[in-house]
Amino acid sequence: MIKIEIAEEKCIGCGLCSDLCSKHFEIRGDKAVVKKIDVEKKEEIEEVAKSCPVEAIRYSRMLG
Repeated sequence: MIKIEIAEEKCIGCGLCSDLCSKHFEIRGDKAVVKKIDVEKKEEIEEVAKSCPVEAIRYSRMLG
């Protein structure tokens, strides 16, 4: 299981996350939001989080 959080105070709404992974992220207004989490794609989500230019996307693997 993976948990994703977006730090709204850091997010600049650049759209990189939604460009890289539109299945999981989108821009609403001027901030990124998580659309859904597909646990089968956790490596993809981790790469998007690492690509965020302001490190607004936090993810963690949850046991269970």
